[in-house]
Amino acid sequence: MFIVNVEGAILKKDKWLIIERSIKETHAAGLLSLVGGKVEMEGNFPSILERTLKREINEEVDIKVKEPLKYVHSTSFISDTGESVVDIVFLCEYDNGKAIAKSTNEVESVHWMTAQQVFEHPNAPDYLKESIKRAEKIKCANFA
Repeated sequence: MFIVNVEGAILKKDKWLIIERSIKETHAAGLLSLVGGKVEMEGNFPSILERTLKREINEEVDIKVKEPLKYVHSTSFISDTGESVVDIVFLCEYDNGKAIAKSTNEVESVHWMTAQQVFEHPNAPDYLKESIKRAEKIKCANFA
């Protein structure tokens, strides 16, 4: 019925890890985005959303994030290919590794950006700006 997608608003000091999506992507190609991906059928596992997000972060940008991941918000949308998607965003605190475009079919480039840089970037869609705005509020409450 729905594709379930998870994304990580990854924070390192006062900057967010933002990717430029590959032009090979079928949805939002070339736009700025959070790191994330689709939940796959894995059987009965606890914390499937968090497990999926940590796997996607490792596969796409080769870094690790600290536990726990904190829920930010969820949305639904219709993808560029017409699929119904439920998207869940988590606030993640950077742990270790050097962020690189490890999965070049999905990630064109990686950037550490302030919230203001995201808000002002011409390739930052409104939904990314909204996720960063919400994550900023949670960051202030949890990482102060």
